[in-house]
Amino acid sequence: MTNNVWPAPQVSDAVEPGDDAKRIAFTAALIGWLIAYGAAVVFGVSLSGATGQTDPDNLPTWFVGLSALTLWVPFVCVLVYLSRTRGLGNVRDDYSLRFAWSDLIGIPLGVVSQLVIVNLATWPFRNLFPETFDPDQVSQRAKNLVDGAEGAWLLLLAVVVVVGAPVIEELVYRGLLQQSMARSFGSIAAVFLCSAFFTVVHLVPVEFPGLFTFALILGFAFRRTKRIGFTIVTHMSFNAAGLLLVLLT
Repeated sequence: MTNNVWPAPQVSDAVEPGDDAKRIAFTAALIGWLIAYGAAVVFGVSLSGATGQTDPDNLPTWFVGLSALTLWVPFVCVLVYLSRTRGLGNVRDDYSLRFAWSDLIGIPLGVVSQLVIVNLATWPFRNLFPETFDPDQVSQRAKNLVDGAEGAWLLLLAVVVVVGAPVIEELVYRGLLQQSMARSFGSIAAVFLCSAFFTVVHLVPVEFPGLFTFALILGFAFRRTKRIGFTIVTHMSFNAAGLLLVLLT
């Protein structure tokens, strides 16, 4: 009889022999994600209520920064907890947080993904469903964030979008979820499942085709390199290109 609600690690032949970074079971990873997401929602709603910032199209940059913290802190706590209780006790090894000089290839890959690949993936949907997948909706959301930032606030926005978001998202979605999914469903299925999950949780339907396509790029890159250093660099470059594009237009 035990009071431990976290499922014990399981052995699965879906993971390559000797890959010690994939010991956190999918069930534990999913429960952890749900707890972190639930806490982030509660913190975010509380922050909005306390500050009176309820208009998503007109948010000051300081609020965007605080909102990012209410989202990231619960996930970081869950990542550390799962590493200590269900993994090797080392965040770097449990989530494949390693870098190599070859990861710099992710810079041009991120830029091309933002400027070319995502647009190609979205193009058929824009033609079939022009009102649902109106590109102006995407650009307007980004423009609203940039318009509210000047000077040091613009620097804060860049840190949130270009640094913080890619690091946390890659740790959570590729480092935690994709690896744990690979244990249960196999590495190929894990790429598609995690990419779909990553897309849906962003809750912006107009961005779904582009997000899913980019998530597949990140997923297969992680499957090949077995480290999130490459996907972090690619994700940073992707977000930086998007932010720069909005600034220039």
